[in-house]
Amino acid sequence: MVFKNIDQDKNIEILKIPRERVGVLIGKKGSVKKTIEKELGVKLEIDEDGTVTIYGTDKQKDPLAVWKAKDIVRAIGRGFNPEIALKLVSDEYVLEVIDIEDYAGSEKSLRRLKGRVIGKEGKSRRYIEELTESNVSVYGKTVSIVGEHDSVQIAKEAVEMLLRGASHAKTFKFLERERQKIKKTKFELWKKKSEVDELYEKMNQNYDNYENEDFED
Repeated sequence: MVFKNIDQDKNIEILKIPRERVGVLIGKKGSVKKTIEKELGVKLEIDEDGTVTIYGTDKQKDPLAVWKAKDIVRAIGRGFNPEIALKLVSDEYVLEVIDIEDYAGSEKSLRRLKGRVIGKEGKSRRYIEELTESNVSVYGKTVSIVGEHDSVQIAKEAVEMLLRGASHAKTFKFLERERQKIKKTKFELWKKKSEVDELYEKMNQNYDNYENEDFED
């Protein structure tokens, strides 16, 4: 298949997703594929076996467009719905993928560890999502996280604590402490921004007053 407007100087990335996720990546009447291409200015070639080739084109404005598209494709491949995966278009969002096999010695152990992360009726996974304001997908042999950088790192640590055998109570206490730290940091940033905005407003007022005085003279 040959695409128009492909810039041979741009990067080309190839990856593979599970075959059962190909339909989700394409979307109804190609809607998801078209959205990724439009948002990032790339072209996707999707094979039935799950092989996805991402081409840079002369339409892309973001130098990281191909890598962002790769992360979006990976996220969909790891179980996220397209709406969540497309958050990765933003520079503020990142994807983290944890391989459960790194912590499991057998298939039985892998299933048990997946169960620990998900929790009864999905409670553990939801709690991690709520306290970190991120999205978590347990799919196949991986746990994947999408969110803002700091939140994803905290969620990743919580997941790895559970995979290493930490109790849910200990993990949730860790999440609550980290959440308070994030809230405090955000408040301090908001306060600093407010102070800067106030100073800027005063400077504008002083400048306006100065111009008015000159005009009256």
